[in-house]
This record gives sequence, structure tokens and C-alpha cells, in this order.
Amino acid sequence: MTDTAAPSPSAAPAPAFVTATRAFYDAVAEDYAEQFRGELVSRPLERALLAVYAELVGAGGRVADLGCGPGRTTARLASLGLDMSGLDLSASMLAIARRENPGIPFAQGSMLELDFPDGALAGVVSFYSTIHTPVDELPALFAEFHRVLAPGGHLLLAFQVGDEPRRHKHPWGRPVTLDFERRRPERMEKLLAGAGFTMWSRTVREPDAALGEQVPQAFLIARRPTA
Repeated sequence: MTDTAAPSPSAAPAPAFVTATRAFYDAVAEDYAEQFRGELVSRPLERALLAVYAELVGAGGRVADLGCGPGRTTARLASLGLDMSGLDLSASMLAIARRENPGIPFAQGSMLELDFPDGALAGVVSFYSTIHTPVDELPALFAEFHRVLAPGGHLLLAFQVGDEPRRHKHPWGRPVTLDFERRRPERMEKLLAGAGFTMWSRTVREPDAALGEQVPQAFLIARRPTA
């Protein structure tokens, strides 16, 4: 996987939601990384689920963290013995990820067009990174996740639970706005099944007011069948 070069004049323009997401995170990257620097320290369930996921994949398994942001989840899974790489739209987020995790490869690109051969990965992680993808794009996204996973490979998907998006307008005083979509686990499971996945686990925890959460948090682990 290599860094995405500037598009050629003949390349199709990126979808509007991709452009908006990239611009938002380029603008807030340093603020975001600082505010959430110790996020896993105060989230014991998330740490436990990452450990379970690492055990499912197996030591040395090749895993891509898609929408990796500053690379905190990527680094955690690498510390648990996985062969990690990270992908993100935002060059500013990737600069932080590379600065903080010099031993992990990070590349710029879109989850909708992954630069991996079919069946190349033992695992795919999407930790709160599908939340900017419109619902009608999710079938294609999950099909792409399925394509790059080897038979028996596992997907870890995290998102906020709900029916209405939350709009973040001018965070940290930056002149950007972006909607953060909330989803229902049952709907996400149906979409994953449509892409060829089988469910391994569903975990939903209640919001933690001390962390500023307003809605439950969902974590799905799905598997690409071996046959």
C-alpha cells in the first residue's frame, strides 16, 4: 500500500462526502489528536475488545486500520502482536500518526478504493470511520472490506448508536462542519450480511457521561466465511 498521489487530470473527482471529510480532519487534526490523546485509558471495554480481536486474528496477522486518524487504535493493535498498517483520507492526521508511530506504515487513500489485492488481509478495522459514509454507500464499502479480507478474516466495526446524525460545527473554532452519522446495530448487521459477512459478536455499551458521550457505542465483529 502506497501513499495516494495527486489525482491525474483524467481521474474522476472524489465524492462530495469524501472531500468534506478530508477537509474537516485536515483542519482539526492537531486539536483532535490532543483532546483524545488518552482515550483508550478511560475505555476499558474498548481495550478488552481490541485484545479479543487481536486474539481472533492471531499473532502476526496482517491488519489494516481504515480511517486510522492519528493512529492510536493502530498502535494499540500493533502492541498486541498484529502486523498493522493505517489508512486515512487526511494528510494532517497521517502526519500525526507517522510522528507518533514511526514503526507503523501509514498511507493516504479512501476506504472505498483499497490498494490491497483480493484476500490480502487477516483483518480490517474500522473504528468510528464509517460514520461519514452515506448509508447508500455502505453496501459498496462493506463489499470492499470483504474483498480484501482472506477467507476466515475478521472485521471490527465501531460506531455510535442512533437514528439522527450529530453535526459538529466549527469545532475548536475551525471553519469546518461535518455530520457524524449514528447507526442501528441491526441495520449494520443486515448490510454486513448482504456483503457476505457472518456475525461473530455484537457489543453495545451505554453512554459514559464522564466521557461526554450522549448515545450508546456499538462494536461489531464479523467474519468472512471460509467457504
